[in-house]
Amino acid sequence: MKLITRETDYAIRALCFIAKSNEKITSVTLLVKGLGVPRPFLRKLLQILHKKGVLNSFKGLGGGFSLARDPKDIFVTDLMRIFQGAFCLNECFLRKAICPHKGSCPLRKRISKIEKYVLKELFSINISSLIKER
Repeated sequence: MKLITRETDYAIRALCFIAKSNEKITSVTLLVKGLGVPRPFLRKLLQILHKKGVLNSFKGLGGGFSLARDPKDIFVTDLMRIFQGAFCLNECFLRKAICPHKGSCPLRKRISKIEKYVLKELFSINISSLIKER
């Protein structure tokens, strides 16, 4: 099980790179060179972030991307939701149906506590805090 997928990881790296850039618009070429991510894969991620309102996109000569929101308002949990869906450690499935013991299961209660703690910690991480830690 991966907590953060490759797509989410690369999106976080790209957003940090754009946020730290001295340029108003960061080109895909500069991102590819700076991050070492394959261009087609990175473009796909950037387009998704643009569609979700995280990035602004500029076409043509001198085009590229800029942040659509302040770095302190872009949380890791937002990016996880975009690329991975809702965070869930265990859905308690049994033969394609929800487990009938979900409400009384002692393991599920403990996993729910862990899930809430992990979400709380992840929600405290934003692009701004990641840039400051580097």
